[in-house]
Amino acid sequence: MTVVRPFSPEDVGSVTGLLLQDAAARQACDPALWALKPDAGTAVASFIEGATQGGTPIRHGWTVAEEEGRITGVAHSILLPVPPIYAGEDGMPGLLMEDCAVAPDAPEGTAEALLEAAEADLREAGARVLLASSVLPCAWTAALEGAGYEPLTLYYGARMDAAEGAVRLAGAEDIPGLVAQSAVNRDCLYAVDPFWKPHPEADARFESWMRKSLTLTDRDMLVTEAGGRVSGYAIAHPATPLHLPAAHDPKGIGMIDDYFHEAFAEIGAEGVAGEALRLLQAAEAALAARGARAGMVICPAGWISKRGMLEASGHEVALTWSIRR
Repeated sequence: MTVVRPFSPEDVGSVTGLLLQDAAARQACDPALWALKPDAGTAVASFIEGATQGGTPIRHGWTVAEEEGRITGVAHSILLPVPPIYAGEDGMPGLLMEDCAVAPDAPEGTAEALLEAAEADLREAGARVLLASSVLPCAWTAALEGAGYEPLTLYYGARMDAAEGAVRLAGAEDIPGLVAQSAVNRDCLYAVDPFWKPHPEADARFESWMRKSLTLTDRDMLVTEAGGRVSGYAIAHPATPLHLPAAHDPKGIGMIDDYFHEAFAEIGAEGVAGEALRLLQAAEAALAARGARAGMVICPAGWISKRGMLEASGHEVALTWSIRR
């Protein structure tokens, strides 16, 4: 009989083994993006111990499924801090992480039972919105779909062979243009899904972050121009440990999250390319120039013009965030 219960310190070894097995499956899917750390087992065990003993500033939740004394599944969640440019009226969402895992030989219904328990834990912790991250089709992703989770944000694998386009680095003089285009971007995001409701002070917060970003040496801030004004922007920066499960090495992984071009403003348009694509290619080339072996480009699932350009240019989904409606 399967028992679903909270994680206990005695589970570290078994959960580590299950998470390493899950990580190996991701690595087989994309060895560059999901490369394992040389000391993956130690890294995972250390991460679990820290995350279950209050050793991180983020609230982590861990639930396990046990069958006759053997761990057959684990659900890992966090309360996700809301970026300052969004309203966050519902508080911090609960996010089920991509390292939720179910053993291949787990009894039928294990994933569903884990999901129900993990959702209850998140709600008890105060989450009013539930999100889930997933990579490969498996029993866990099937359970998410069965519970009504729908794609919200798609993380596309970056094209690391991209050629640099006619794009330049941003400077302090571009801040007003960046803020103006960011406002259009936020309006588009809100139109795509109310989840991205902007904060009333989003312009000031974004401007502050852009000025700070110009002082950071680990990223490239790129802009395009039209008629003497900023027409698009992209920021290529390194991934953080939060972007990948603990078994995987974030070094050499780049992210392109802040990416917008005015050609995307008609969110249902088809056939967008041109300068918008050259801007993306320049950001990908910037990642490659800094030695990134792989990267991800973030796009809302419902943003047709942006998503269509990514897929038409050969980008493929590497990671999906879903939301429970």
